Amino acid sequence: MAEPGGACGALSGMSDPASAARAQPTLRHLDQLMAQLLDGVILLDPTGVILSANAAALAMHGVKQVAALGATAEDYAARFAMWSADHRPLKLRDYPVFRLLAGAPLADMVVEVAPAGEDDARWVHQVRDVVMDVDGGEPDYLALVLSDVSQRFDAEARFAAMFRSNPAPAIIVRLHDLRILRANPGFLSLTGFAADQLEGRSLFGLDLLGDLPDAGAVRRRMEAGAVVPQTEAGLRVADGSRRLVLFAGQPIDVTQEDALLLTFADLEPRRQAERERAASERHLQAVFDMAPVAMAITQGDDHRIVHVNAAFRQLTGHDDDRALQRTADELALWDDAAQRIAIEADLGTAQGVRGREVRLIARSGAVVETLVSAETVSIQQAACVLWVFHDVTERRRSEAELGAAIDEVLKDASWLSRSILDKLATLRRPAPHPVAVDLSPREREILDLICDDLDDGAIADRLAIARNTVRNHVARLYAKIGVNRRSGAVVWGRERGMGSRRD
Repeated sequence: MAEPGGACGALSGMSDPASAARAQPTLRHLDQLMAQLLDGVILLDPTGVILSANAAALAMHGVKQVAALGATAEDYAARFAMWSADHRPLKLRDYPVFRLLAGAPLADMVVEVAPAGEDDARWVHQVRDVVMDVDGGEPDYLALVLSDVSQRFDAEARFAAMFRSNPAPAIIVRLHDLRILRANPGFLSLTGFAADQLEGRSLFGLDLLGDLPDAGAVRRRMEAGAVVPQTEAGLRVADGSRRLVLFAGQPIDVTQEDALLLTFADLEPRRQAERERAASERHLQAVFDMAPVAMAITQGDDHRIVHVNAAFRQLTGHDDDRALQRTADELALWDDAAQRIAIEADLGTAQGVRGREVRLIARSGAVVETLVSAETVSIQQAACVLWVFHDVTERRRSEAELGAAIDEVLKDASWLSRSILDKLATLRRPAPHPVAVDLSPREREILDLICDDLDDGAIADRLAIARNTVRNHVARLYAKIGVNRRSGAVVWGRERGMGSRRD
């Protein structure tokens, strides 16, 4: 870019030709000036001959002598390979030296440079041009001014690689107009946008960030280049809907323009999970409230009651005002506090507690026979215990009445058939599930005879042993098989194929 107003150009305005001649710069003067510069300078004449170069320019090409740059622009191009900033090979006419000779402006052109024959760039130069004339006519000298921006471009390259490969969605926004410069694959995947739908567009013009608690404050922080703290927002996606995200902004200086890096965390799966959990908990709450069996939910180490259902209130007489935030001991709910403590200790087992016989004391003082089951559950992310109390008071009363009736019948059973006796005995004491019982040979022999309806005297005669010995064997036999009367032993033995008689 021509700079006729520079110090050298001003020399042409002198009226005294002799003074002007004395003031004309020489190559020695220019060399002295160039040596003091931190930027590299390569000085050429308008024909393309390389006249001089300072130490900074030589270092930027990895040489120590001006001759190593080449005698002319053509020599220079033959000795050094150049690429654009995105590593596309440059044609000769696009080399900065030839653009300078052609009068084309460089405008801080960025090129990658390496010795000819190498495929990887060694340096990155930012190049501008200076045109000097002495008398205001045609240019007398041309100069390439070089800045070594290799470190900056290395940092930018590393950042770009990290930005592209980072799975976290992110965009880079230019500070002065808040337009999107880049969007990484994670952001494109999250939103469904294509890159060309975003890049160059205004962040707020696209309305990407909605549902902000204070949109004005967020925008002002961005425009000021300040850190944007983590903020929840509704991120617009390609179909027009919004996803819940958590985003934050950080100023960065690894791009050619002042910019802000915005990173996003997708909270939509969490929100969806919370919605599903809330719906599930509402469903469970409805089931809990409508269940026909008494249920309560406790929380904390002291198992304080936090929820009860209608069946619980009806069973115990304790309404919400009285029961909630109270413990079972404060309500005097359990007939046996030691039993409650033991059951609470068993809650940590994998199976929980199932069908334990427990007596509750209603508010009225009435005793309620129940079967209790309990399980640890999570409600609104809090550890709780669900208690289920199945009222068996009436069933226990009916069983007791039936047992008493059967006992009365069995007192005089001479008029009943053996099959009816067996059935009555079974009703009085249902046979346990068959288990392995270690009976001695003599006990098996006696049980066979019992199943054949022999009394103790007949068994003693059959086995040629004393009646007292038979009684002792029968007592041990009853203890082993879990019965307490002869009819029960008959049922137990016949279920297992013992005895020779079959009804």
